[in-house]
Amino acid sequence: MREIPLPDAHATAALGRAIAALLRPGDAVLLEGDLGAGKTTLARALLRALCDDAEMEVPSPSYTLVQVYDAPVAEVAHFDLWRLDGPDGLHELGWDDACEGIVVVEWPERLGPLTPPGALRVHLLVDAAGGRTARLAGWDARIAQVENLLSGDASWA
Repeated sequence: MREIPLPDAHATAALGRAIAALLRPGDAVLLEGDLGAGKTTLARALLRALCDDAEMEVPSPSYTLVQVYDAPVAEVAHFDLWRLDGPDGLHELGWDDACEGIVVVEWPERLGPLTPPGALRVHLLVDAAGGRTARLAGWDARIAQVENLLSGDASWA
C-alpha cells in the first residue's frame, strides 16, 4: 500500500489525472472513503483526462447509478453504488459489459463477489488539517508509475 498526501482539491485532481494516464481496457478503479472525502473530485479529473476534455461535464451518478463515457482508450463506466444494498442490481446496470472497458466505482464495498480482481483501490481519508490522504493498493507494478507521474512532472499538480 502507498500513501499519497493530497493537501487540496488540486492535488486530488492531479492524482485522478495520473491514474487516468495508466488505465487500459479491463481495469477497475475502486474509490473508497466517507462522504466528502473527495471520491467524486478524483473521478471527475480521471474521466476528464481519459476523455481528453478538461471542461467536460461529469455529473455524479448518485441517482442514475452509472454514467458511461466514450474515451479514446476504451468505454468508461462510472458507477456510484451508494444507493445499492449489494451486488444484485449490477447486472441490470450493465456491469458485465462495462468490465470489458474501464470501470470507476464509488462505494465499491457494495460490489461484494463482483469486485474485480487486480483492481486499483484508492481509499481517501480526510486528515485533521482538512486535506486528504490517498491510500493506494493493488496494481503492484503501476503504483510506482502513479507516484512518478505525481512527483516527476509539475504539470500534474
